[in-house]
Amino acid sequence: MKNLKIIVTRKWPKVVEQKLQEIFDTTLNEDDIPLTEDQLFEAMQNYDAMLPTVTDNINDRILSCSNRKVNFIGNFGVGYNNIDVDSAKKNNIIVTNTPEVLTDCTADIAMLLMLGIARRAYEGEIHVRQNEWVGWRPTHMMGTKVTKKVLGLVGMGRIAQAMARKSHFGFDMKILFYDPYFKNEKISKDLNATACRTLDDLLSQSDFVSLHCPSTTETRGIINNNTLSKMKKTAYLINTARGDIVNQIDLINALENKIIKGAGLDVYEKEPNVPNSLKNLKNVFLLPHLGSATEETREAMGFRVLNNLELYSNNKPPLDRVV
Repeated sequence: MKNLKIIVTRKWPKVVEQKLQEIFDTTLNEDDIPLTEDQLFEAMQNYDAMLPTVTDNINDRILSCSNRKVNFIGNFGVGYNNIDVDSAKKNNIIVTNTPEVLTDCTADIAMLLMLGIARRAYEGEIHVRQNEWVGWRPTHMMGTKVTKKVLGLVGMGRIAQAMARKSHFGFDMKILFYDPYFKNEKISKDLNATACRTLDDLLSQSDFVSLHCPSTTETRGIINNNTLSKMKKTAYLINTARGDIVNQIDLINALENKIIKGAGLDVYEKEPNVPNSLKNLKNVFLLPHLGSATEETREAMGFRVLNNLELYSNNKPPLDRVV
């Protein structure tokens, strides 16, 4: 398989890169500088397979380039909205992702955001670091209780289910969900989760709303002025899914005007750009897209891509094919 030329667009965990080099003719990105659109375009002409990450925009121009060699794209991430899948399908390019292996870690980050914003963790840490804390007092920096509250999940895929399990069995939370495509009553029963008929129903009842849906034409901007106004004024929004599910300007307005109480965010509309108007708010808990960022998970993601690539190179169907 050494004759299969592949390019890895960003720096991956070393153990995965070494394995790729053992098996394939591999070009790595040692400097970890994002490739430009023109560089990605050239790579399509010079390699047999491309292994991008969710930050690489693989658009129709790139996928439809003349003299293309790449017939396999192994995306490092469970999401693949960074790839024009319609164009990939049109050009007969196989696309795979990395499901399952990042489920628990991403759900853990969602839990961290929920607890962090509810209990004002960011404010508290800054308070201590800046030597502003003068001691315990009964009304100091009071937050919101999480135990026994209502958690509303938008989307009921693997990560949402993991969060439901952690929240219900760990914090005795009542679980609601909205997902018109989810029909598994056994899982709902096992998690003691109640389906809502509409998104508005879920928003109006939830103390915490956590987003777990993919970025599609149907979901982009689904959280906006209208839907935010349906939430409780005491409610919090949590997003570990994709930034463009939320209209960021509308969210900032809701936070500034106390339409909702707060938000915990790990993803943003135009990453890595986060507006100052969002960073300056005290009622948000912000993380730099850390959902899957553990050594164990990132290595598992890399090996998942490798497994799909090995199957492809041996003329076998990849396990995680999305196109």
